[in-house]
Formats: sequence, structure tokens, C-alpha cells
Amino acid sequence: MTRPPLNRRLAEFGTTIFAEMSALAARTGSINLGQGFPDTDGPEEIREAAVRALRDGRGNQYPPGPGVPELRSAIADHQRERYGLGYDPDTEVLVTAGATEAIAAALLALVEPGDEVIALEPYYDSYAACVAMAGGTRVPVTLRPAEGADGRTYVLDLDELRAAVTDRTRLILLNTPHNPTGTVLTRAELTAVAELAVERDLLVVTDEVYEHLVFDGAEHLPIASLPGMRERTVTIGSAGKTFSFTGWKVGWITASPELTSAVRSAKQFLTYVSSGPFQYAIAEALRLPAAYFDGLRTELAAKRDLLSEGLAQAGFGVFKPAGTYFVTTDIRPLGAEDGFAFCRSLPERAGVVAIPNAVFYDHREAGAPFVRFAFCKRTEVLEEAVSRLKRLS
Repeated sequence: MTRPPLNRRLAEFGTTIFAEMSALAARTGSINLGQGFPDTDGPEEIREAAVRALRDGRGNQYPPGPGVPELRSAIADHQRERYGLGYDPDTEVLVTAGATEAIAAALLALVEPGDEVIALEPYYDSYAACVAMAGGTRVPVTLRPAEGADGRTYVLDLDELRAAVTDRTRLILLNTPHNPTGTVLTRAELTAVAELAVERDLLVVTDEVYEHLVFDGAEHLPIASLPGMRERTVTIGSAGKTFSFTGWKVGWITASPELTSAVRSAKQFLTYVSSGPFQYAIAEALRLPAAYFDGLRTELAAKRDLLSEGLAQAGFGVFKPAGTYFVTTDIRPLGAEDGFAFCRSLPERAGVVAIPNAVFYDHREAGAPFVRFAFCKRTEVLEEAVSRLKRLS
């Protein structure tokens, strides 16, 4: 008797490209601009808040299943003060082990086997894996390169989105600001998505972890704030990107009581709880003054410009991002078309590691000539990376 293949739902997902490229960076001594984590820690006062929680014995044992009350209240206040969205911290906020668990729990809770999930490609690789674990079918709608008033950008084809909806569609999985393209969906685009969701009675799960990392006057608009959307939307947030504490793994969802309860029913069988002392620290982080968030955007915009200009000088076609901390580039001006081969050879050629965008696509050919670089690094690291990349030109 032949044993069936193990882990059939995840058979297409091997070791992540991030693990492969990070190992390549370590082996070659290259500058790692592949994986999106900062190389400096977040605010000192927030680190001290975590130390204080440890010393005071807060969170050293299991925290409450939904998250500590202080953090849930801070999340609710953040949503109300910034976006005018009122959520009950007791019934409409759930703390998770980072946004990755929030995505997994939401999809496991809301998707049944055979349901279709629309996602905008290119998309973060965990989306596809989580849809597969839920037994759903992913339906990609491709963001396509275009020339805009501000240069190269990516746009959503709303007609393609509408055509992707069938009688089996259960939900739309959004990400804005969008990783890896750096696109920030406009009010008009989000309004059209919202109208479609209401018309076809679809749920929306929206990954907004880069909500504070928007540049050049771009507006982050939570789709939950649009008419008819609050009761059908699960909004995902995270402390990792905003406060540069990615290792703390503190994320959250905000949603109606019904949706929050459903997501919690799945989350309790994943980690159950996590990040006890760090939850108290992030409660304080969310209450930092506006100057912190403004300063973060200003600092990252300068780093974005430094890397974008350096990549252009090195011969790449550059998509200047309106949000996130990633720059997507076109390698065809350098005479290359295969992002995987390019990224695997780049450490030896220039001492820099990047990520091939094709890994974020179902339609691999659509992403083949594009490569992503992270700019959430120290200025001197980016300057050295730019110097090395100029060897390619």
C-alpha cells in the first residue's frame, strides 16, 4: 500500500524564499535587503515599558485569551482617534501573535473548504498558505505595472476584480499599503471594492500593518470605515512594522462581535496566547504622540529616496513606493528577465540580497522581471548597498 503524500494542502509550499535568501546573505557576507525587518530597535521608552512589565510580573504567565485589557483599550482608542472607527475593546478587539497569526486565524475561521478567496497579487506568501490550510481556493487578481503622474506604479483593474467574483467567492483579502509593490489603494479604489463586497455579500479581510508607513501625502483609508463595511470586515494591525519590534509578535484584529468571536475560535487553537509582557509595552506605544509617527514617516521616506535613487543609478527600473518599506524594481534594463536567477547571483556579483517578486505570484510570469529591496535599514547600510549595486551598471 502506497502512503499518500504528507501535508497535501501545503505540498506546493517548501522553505520560504526569505529563509533561502537570508541564508545566502549569511553565507556570502552580503547586505540583506531581502527580508523586511529593521536593523535597529524601536523607541527606548517602549523597550523600558517591556522591561518594567517583566519586573512587575505583568504578563509572565498566560495573559487573557483576547489580549490584556490595556492593549485592547489602546487599539480601540487608536482606531477611533485616527479613523473614526468605534470598537468595543471587550468584544471587538483580539490580540494575536503578530499579523501572520491574525491572517491565519481569520482565514481558518471564515473560509470553508471549496470557498474562493480573492487576493491581490503579488501577495505576502503566507496568504496563499493560509487559504490552502483553510481548504479554500485562492483567486488572484493582479496589480499591474503602469506609468502614472508620479512615475512607475501599480494599479488595480476593477473590472478584473469584478469578473473574479463567482457564486463560490467567500471573501476578498486586501493588503494596503501593499507589500511588495508599495501601492496604497486610493479612496476611489477602496470605494469600488466596498460596493462590490456589499453587492455580492462578501467578507473582507484587510491587512493594514503598514498603515503608518505612507509617504508623499498618500492617505491610508481603512475599508471598514466605508458604508456597509464595518460589519463585514476584519481589519488586521501590527506593532512590528510601526514600532520596529518585529520579534515581539504583537498583532491584532478589530471586527464586529460576530467576526471577532469566529476568529478567536480559531486563534485559541493556534497559539492560544502570546507576547504577555510585550502587550503592555505596545499599549504604551500606541499612545505615543503624533511626533513619533510623523518622525518615522520622515525617516523612512528619506531612506526610500536614498535607495530608490541609488537603484535607478545602478540601472534598475524603479517603482517608487507610496507606502511600506519596500522598493520594487524592474531588472530588464540590466539585461535580465528571471528574478530568481538574478537574486541568487546578486550576492556574488554585488554583495547584496533581494527577493524575487515572482514568489508572490500565482502568475509567475507576471512577476518574473521584478525584484524587491527593503529600505528599513540604517542609512550607512543603505549607502553601502547602493555603492555595491552600482557595480552592476
